Amino acid sequence: MINSRSLDELTPDTKAKAEAFKRGCKAEGVDVLITSTYRDSECQASLYAQGRTTPGAIVTKATPGHSFHNYRVAFDFVPLLDGKAIWANHDTWEICGKVAESVGLDWGGNWEFKDKPHCQNTQGQSITALLAGGVHLA
Repeated sequence: MINSRSLDELTPDTKAKAEAFKRGCKAEGVDVLITSTYRDSECQASLYAQGRTTPGAIVTKATPGHSFHNYRVAFDFVPLLDGKAIWANHDTWEICGKVAESVGLDWGGNWEFKDKPHCQNTQGQSITALLAGGVHLA
């Protein structure tokens, strides 16, 4: 089961945007920790089961193959203050979201189902197109 934190597991374009995101957040006074990049199907299945058939809170709505993490074009992060995760500071998340968008990423904090720790580089493609196999993201 693979749940990587390495930017090297991302597509080259996504890695470059993730690095720009980290630099941009730092320039705004916010350190970020990347908590997840590529996930294999087994890991995605385990995360999907959480809160449904295994203990814990629901952390994803995406089944295996339906997460952009499975295609190496998404990452999760958390802002840090003095090395500690800041989960509840709305202003800090908004700073990170604006930086994400400025470097060409989609930020989950703008979605109807809020996913503030999530950024993705879909290049305008949908999960449906990726599942059909006709689209490859660089």
